[in-house]
Amino acid sequence: MTDTPDPIPEVAHGPRITPRLVDALYREAMLLADEARAYFDVEGRRDRAELPAAARVAFAGESLKVTTRVMHIVAWLLTQKAIEGGEIARGTSAVQERRLGHANPPEADLLPALPAEAQRLINLSTDLYERVKRLDENEHDPAPVESPARALLGRLQRDLGG
Repeated sequence: MTDTPDPIPEVAHGPRITPRLVDALYREAMLLADEARAYFDVEGRRDRAELPAAARVAFAGESLKVTTRVMHIVAWLLTQKAIEGGEIARGTSAVQERRLGHANPPEADLLPALPAEAQRLINLSTDLYERVKRLDENEHDPAPVESPARALLGRLQRDLGG
């Protein structure tokens, strides 16, 4: 078994949410939550104490953002599991409360001042959040997809002046 996440299956309008994908993302999110908690509760406290005052504030803020991102991800994935399990009707997943919660991005200009492990956890949580956000957006706001044949026909008509 590798640490590489399963690829996201593609459909015409974007990634498709499958039980296997939800389970893989859920495992990844729970491992990240445990790793972040362990770091920020123990080693992170020591690292934070060694930082200048401004960096300590940034460290505290970014650790809260990591927690918020992971909590939103887990809540969204649990909702997907409930929908798949029939506990929530499929149509109700579009209700705003069932969407992925908003999480602020990291302050990119402050990250270099933080310890390497904090940066790694921030980046991992941001990456996972963005992947889940794409799934949520594709499920609720799918982009209209034009067939390749229609796209080619449109280009030909435009280029040939027809």
